[in-house]
Parts: sequence; C-alpha cells; structure tokens
Amino acid sequence: MERESYPYLTDALQDVDVRVPYRSVISPSATDAQIVAELYKLITMQTRVFIVHMFPSLGARLFAKAKEIGMMSEGYVWIMTDGLTAEFLSSPNPSVTDTMQGVLDNANSIDAELNIYGLWAYDATKALAMAVEKAGATNFGFEKANVASSSSTDLATLGTSLNGPNLLQALSDTSFKGLTGDYHFVDRQLQPPAFQIVNVNGNGVRGLGFWKPARGVLVKRLDPANSTSMSRISNAIFPGDTFVVPKGWEIPTNEKKLKIGVPLKDGFTEFVAVTTDPISNATKVTGYCIDVFDAVVKALPYALPYEYIPYVNPDGKPAGNYNDLAYQVHLKKFDAVVGDMTIVYNRSLYIDFTLPYTESGVNMIVPIADNNSKNAWVFMKPLTWDLWVSTFVLFVFIGFVVWVLEHRVNEDFRGSASNQAGAGFWFSFSTIVFAQRERVVSNLARAVLIIWCFVVLVVTQSYTASLSSLLTVQQLQPTVTDVHDLIMKGEYVGYLRGSFVLEILLGLGFHKSKLRVYNSPEECHELFSKGSGNGGIAAAFDEVPYTKLFLSKYCSQYTMIDPTFQTAGFGFVFPKGSSLVPDISKAILNVTEGDQMKQIEDAWFGKRGSCPESSSSVSSKILSLNSFWGLFLIAGLAALLALIIFFVMFVYRERRRLSHSDPTAPIWDRTKTFFRVFIQRDSTSLNSRQMELTDRNGISLHTIGVPSPSACSIHAQFPEDPSSTDSQTPQEEAINIDQLTNQNQERPTALEIDHENN
Repeated sequence: MERESYPYLTDALQDVDVRVPYRSVISPSATDAQIVAELYKLITMQTRVFIVHMFPSLGARLFAKAKEIGMMSEGYVWIMTDGLTAEFLSSPNPSVTDTMQGVLDNANSIDAELNIYGLWAYDATKALAMAVEKAGATNFGFEKANVASSSSTDLATLGTSLNGPNLLQALSDTSFKGLTGDYHFVDRQLQPPAFQIVNVNGNGVRGLGFWKPARGVLVKRLDPANSTSMSRISNAIFPGDTFVVPKGWEIPTNEKKLKIGVPLKDGFTEFVAVTTDPISNATKVTGYCIDVFDAVVKALPYALPYEYIPYVNPDGKPAGNYNDLAYQVHLKKFDAVVGDMTIVYNRSLYIDFTLPYTESGVNMIVPIADNNSKNAWVFMKPLTWDLWVSTFVLFVFIGFVVWVLEHRVNEDFRGSASNQAGAGFWFSFSTIVFAQRERVVSNLARAVLIIWCFVVLVVTQSYTASLSSLLTVQQLQPTVTDVHDLIMKGEYVGYLRGSFVLEILLGLGFHKSKLRVYNSPEECHELFSKGSGNGGIAAAFDEVPYTKLFLSKYCSQYTMIDPTFQTAGFGFVFPKGSSLVPDISKAILNVTEGDQMKQIEDAWFGKRGSCPESSSSVSSKILSLNSFWGLFLIAGLAALLALIIFFVMFVYRERRRLSHSDPTAPIWDRTKTFFRVFIQRDSTSLNSRQMELTDRNGISLHTIGVPSPSACSIHAQFPEDPSSTDSQTPQEEAINIDQLTNQNQERPTALEIDHENN
C-alpha cells in the first residue's frame, strides 16, 4: 500500500527529532502465524509507539492478533494513517473496532459522508477541466515513447502529451473552493486540508482535535474565533482504557548491550575502581564517573542496555594508557568509554566526546606553612609598606603643622632650631600613645589635633587587632606562589602517571629530569613530605577533579595556586558520528544542573565544608592604604586648610612690618625678612604677654583662671646674697610689674608675694 511513501514518512518523522529504529514489513498475504511472529519481534524491542500503514483488511487482522498477545494493553501507543481510518469510518465493524480500542489516527476533516478519496477525485477532475479550459488545449494527442517493454504497468510505455507543459502551468495556477476545502497548489504541491485527530473508543471514534498544517498546532475547533490551544483538546484514551500517556519505550529483551570500556587504575580509585569477587569471580565497577554515567543513562528518554568491560590484559594488568583506551572505540572493540577521560584535541580526531561533566582546568598544588612565629619582623606585617610610609609622612606633616601654628604663641615650641624641630616631631609621634605633655593654645592647632587624634586612634586599634591575630591565629601561607620560581630554582614537581599534564609541564619550560610521577594521593603526599631536595617534590600539577580529591584528604596541609591552565574536563567517549552523543550530552546537562550531581560528589569526595581548616583560600589580615586613605585625606586637608588660614592671618597682622622691607631688595633678602618675622614670638597674643611676665631675674606671673589684673599670683625668688642683685628696691619692682599691665587699668587689688630663700 503506497510503499513509495515510506521514505517520505520516515524523513518527516526525523525532521521533528523522532527516531525510527525499526521498520516491520508484513505481506498482504501473510498468515496469522507470520503476523504473530512479527508482533513478538516488536515486543522484544524497546519501542512501544507503532505507526500502522497498510491495507484495511491486513490492518484488521494485525490489531486482532495484537490484542490476543496483549499488545493492546496499557503502555502501548498505536497510530494509524488516514487510509485505514477512512475505511473503518465509512463502514464501521463492531468486531474490528473492538480490537482497536485506544488507537489514534489523523483522519482528513471534511463535512461530508462520502469517502474522502471520492471527494478528492471529484475536486481533481474539476481542477483538470478548469486547467484545460484555461490552457485552451484542443489537441489531446500523445507522442508514443520508444520503449521495448510491453508491461501495462510500466509508466515509461505511456505517451507524452503534446500540450503537457501548458496544461501543467495552467493546473498549477488553478484554485477554487472544492468539496474538500480550498483547492490550490503551492510549488506544484496540493495543500492538504486540516486533519482531525481521532481516538477509537467503543464502537466508533472520538474526535480529539484538529491539526492544521498552515499553523502547525492542534486546535479543538476549526473555527479560528473559537479555537483553543493544544492544552485544551480532549484527552486520548490509550490501550488499556487509561488516560495516562505511555512513556513509549520499555527495556528491550533481545537488544545488544553496549560494551563500555573502563580503565584499570592503581590510584585515585574514587573516580573508577575495578574489583573482582574472589568467590564468584564477578567483576564490579564503581566510582564517581560510573555513578555519573548511570545517572545520565537513567535521564535518557529511552532504554540503553550496557555493560562495563575493564580494559585489561589476560593477566589482569592494564592493557594500555588512556589514549590507547580511547583508540579502542575507533577500532570498534568498545562501543564507548566511561572514566576519568579528559577531552583533548588529539583524541577528538578519531572519537567523539560528550559535553564535560566535571570542572575543567589544571592547577598547581603546593604545601602551606605557618612562618609568622619564626619571623622576627612579624610586627611589620600588619601594615603594607605603602601604609607604613604614608603614616610616617603624615606624622611628620602633622608635627610640622602644629609647630607652625604654635611656635609664635607657645613657649613649649620655642627655643633653638633643634629644640623646635624636636618638640614638633615629639608632639606628633607621642600621639600614638597619647603621651604628649605640651599644651596647644592655638584654636587652629586644636582643630587639627582633634581630627588627627581620631585618625591615630583608628590606625593604632586596627594595627593592634591585626598584630594580635597574626600572633595568636595560625596563618597558613603557600610555600610557592609562582610557577616560574620553580623553574628558576630547579625544583622538582610531580604529575599523575599517564596524564596529559606532562605535555603542559614540558611546554611551560620544566626539564624532564625535574619531573616525578605519582599514582595516588598517598604517593603524592609522600613526595611532598620528602621535599624537593630529598627525592620528593615542591609542587604538583593535576586536573581540578584530582586536586579537589587530594585536598579533601589533606586540606590542612596543601592549597591550590593560580594560574589555572584551561582544559575541557572529563567527558564520555563514543565512536565518531554516534547518534548517542547529542542525547547523552543533553542528559548530562539535565543531571549536572540538578541536585543529583552534588549528591554523587559528596558520596565520593566528601562534603567540602567537612575540613576543619580549609587551606584552599588563605585569608589575609594585612591592612593596606586602601583601608585608610579616606581618613588620611581628611586629616591632610584639615591640616592644609589650617596652614592656609594661619598664613593669611599672619600676613594680615604683620603687613606693616613686612611692607617696611625694601621692595627693590632681592627676593632672597625679602624672604629672609619674612622668615625672620615668622620665627619671632607674637607679642600681640595673650599667651605671649603672659610669657613676658616672666622676668629675667626669676619673677614669674601665673594667672589663675582668666588672666586679669585683679586675679593673679606673683612668685618672686630673691637670692641669698643681696649684693648679687641690682640695687632695685621692692617699690621699684612693683612699678616695673605694673608697667607690664595696662596702664589704664587699676592696680591689682590683691597680690600674693612669696619669698623663697635658696
């Protein structure tokens, strides 16, 4: 029945990602025994969705036998083509429809009782007549073909119409409203009408909806205004009288199992481990990669039988390295390879990899140690060098600013040049412990010191906290931080035996004599324990999955160091062009994006948070300038602003004295004059007048509270030898003291003179 349509049907199914694994051909003259034998063959396969395209008489026998052997029960899906449906709908037979309960079909939808083929024939005849009229054909002669065949069914023996091209063009342009709907051609193809999806139920069929080729969707009604989406169509009743949609496949009983090759490993058996039962001699394959592949296969929408076969020699030893194992797939000795197989370019030349299912990259593992307790300069570590220098410069600057603001009005900041410089720097640096004893009398200096003391408080407290942490908490630091240091020092490094990491190390510049191999995490740890100079290694290079496993066992002794050399990760191996690669890759994405992947990792590598002292991320408690530049900026701007205000006021107050200098004098002379005035005591300030009350002969006046003539205490010291003093009487001394005060004011009403004889 239209065998020529089979390839087109298969192509149409493949265009929508439907795989046709098997085509069953049954002769119209086949006996019931032959039909049953073919049906039993289908039972042994995994597919449970069948499309039936045959003569109605053969189809009726097929469904009857399928029901007898249980293939019309729950879990099966049967779809008929429109030829069978048209026959069964035109003359329904209860005995036939009873064996077809739950069958689906795509019957052509027309509003007529006549057989669909009869209506198509009527429309075709009408279209041909209209085309003949349009073409104006009057001669219907045929040109005989020169063919020796005498078969009546051979199309090559038919003649060729003399008006064929004109008639073909006219027919292609013909369109009208026929009995089966709109009749027109597109690219010389008649556009099919809407198909009705029907479901055999009871003694008849039940319409589920309509499929319109133009829209490519399933609707409940043909009326566009009342059509609904596919989710609103009626539910189908599948074989077994159930509304549950069958999954469409079962585990096959006769299908050949895939031979999955697995490597035999001496170390890192958490990824792949091959063990043999000594009693039953059965081989058992376990590991992280095995669990991932099992989970991926379960996520496939169909069954995939497989078995693991270790890649070993007859004596039970490994038959080769990973490249050899991958090449066995190319030689078709294995159907696939599952294991810790890295996706690399040279292997992809003759096999196909799935998407990776692990993290990618090659890292360097180095030991970590606590060197702070042995460092005599550990007190310098809490601050970076730029912060040390910035802090020192700011201390000096603040000391200079305080001296500028105070030296003209404060006796504590006067004296020789060295004394003044020492007083300024002493005052600034003594604020670290707040031990300054000098008083500040200038309001500008007080404002600067308020801000500066806050900055000092923050810096000292932060330094104390950081230093305490360095001295009390174990600070584990990597012993090596750069690959090039290993090369320059000639250190030994390690790599996993048989790994492609060897090529990376040689490419980085390591000499082959400086490379040592290991087979397991325990061997790697032993090499680290010996050290590079005693037959061990200073660093190890390995892929991220191996380094994570190694650190999960020795997390408090080693750490990973950047940079990470990019690789593609682990993948499953299949033959070149295998149709399983895209399906397995999709299933990998499904598994890795869920929680199942994390459960597998925790089962084989342990939880990452279980390490009491994780060294994979070494935290730094060193303080840098970035943490304090805001405070330093505020203090610096405040001090600079105070300097500007001071010099503006200084120039304004001393404008007369500065203006007396010769304007024609050199700049250097005028500068010296300015500096001479600048370093002099400010005689107009209140504090300077109090300082001048200290007499050269040892008489000092100290104000009590607010300085005023009515509230003061005069302490006079008289020498034991009256002859050593000037011949000045006490009355004259009182007159001189009175002259130091404002003459317009009244004399002090209370004076207390203490005489001390030394």
